[in-house]
Amino acid sequence: MSESGGTQLSATLRRIERAAGALATASVSRMDETLPWFRELPADQRSWVMVVAQAGARSLVQWLSAGGGAAEGTQEVSDEVFATAPQALARSITLEQTVALIKVTIDVVEEQVGELAAPGEEPQLREAVLRYSREIAFAAARVYARAAESRGSWDARLQALLVDALLRGDSPDVLASRAAALGWTDAPPVAVAVGPSPGGEVSVVLHTVYRQARRIGVEVIGGVHGDRLVIVLGGAADPVAATGKLLTAFGTGPVVVGPAVPSLDEATESARAALAGYRAAPAWPAAPRPVHAGDLLPERALAGDAEARRRLRHDVYATLVRASGELLETLDAFFAAGGTLESAARALFVHPNTVRYRLRRIAEVTGFSPLTPRDAFALRVALTVGRLDPVVPSPTLGPATGKRSQNNDDQHQSL
Repeated sequence: MSESGGTQLSATLRRIERAAGALATASVSRMDETLPWFRELPADQRSWVMVVAQAGARSLVQWLSAGGGAAEGTQEVSDEVFATAPQALARSITLEQTVALIKVTIDVVEEQVGELAAPGEEPQLREAVLRYSREIAFAAARVYARAAESRGSWDARLQALLVDALLRGDSPDVLASRAAALGWTDAPPVAVAVGPSPGGEVSVVLHTVYRQARRIGVEVIGGVHGDRLVIVLGGAADPVAATGKLLTAFGTGPVVVGPAVPSLDEATESARAALAGYRAAPAWPAAPRPVHAGDLLPERALAGDAEARRRLRHDVYATLVRASGELLETLDAFFAAGGTLESAARALFVHPNTVRYRLRRIAEVTGFSPLTPRDAFALRVALTVGRLDPVVPSPTLGPATGKRSQNNDDQHQSL
């Protein structure tokens, strides 16, 4: 405070300086009485609150001396008032709780204005304390804003490293340590979604992801890698449906969700599938958004994804071979006939109902129905992959007419 501030309250300032310790003690005692969460703080953190309260009293004196109490004064409270507390205290006490502590302290000071103010200076001190309470609240907000910005930048780097480790297929120990640093609870199931990044600041992109994730109650870790946005979801019973509610965080283009796994330790499998699906997704322009990586098996196989080829070879082609040679023979005839039941039946010398029955069996054992265009495409690719790289001997087929299987299937003609 200048001529109009600090000089006029010089006697009051000396009184406040002498009472700083008593004010801090009274403030902490009031906090203990009125704030239940404060009573639960560890002793060392409570002692640090006492130190900050004493620093606040000294800061009031400095602020008044610098002209902050004048009606026309614009002096800000120095953020150094909070510098006495260790970072651990700032991490354990929220901004809302800090404002509550400031309010209690100001209330105590206001109650003692009559004793602190020199004769005739009580109105000035009371008005100055009101101004100081506003400025100290702003100072606290600045401190927490900087801490949040710094923590956000650090978290963004950690998340980028975790996502990078997932994409590289690092060991579970590496994943676990980085996830623990981010507070990841590893709520099952876990799945990875990959899509185009909308562009712009990474922090803004990830903030959109986190805000939407909180709304739907799922745990997420995200990272932007080049032009791709990679999100790890935890605790979503249906990861594809959950990703559908996060679509506004992605840019324009396909969004692919990898298979759900029990924990983050196994999420590299989900990440690989999602990435492979994302690379292959342009081959299916009509794909839903988001789309499960498993629905892109044929495109992934054609794009060179070894895992997709393995699944089509083992789970589809080999399954058909093991089931019975007649299923594979029927599928070939059905495709050769352009998907016409009657034509396939004539080529096989069987009743159309027999063909229909076998097609149902194919759908049951492989999960793909030859009668559905999309599934038929997957089955065609599976047959091609299986014959290029067979894992089981192909069945010995009869003559081109297919008569070998006629008698075995007569029982199904009435179906």
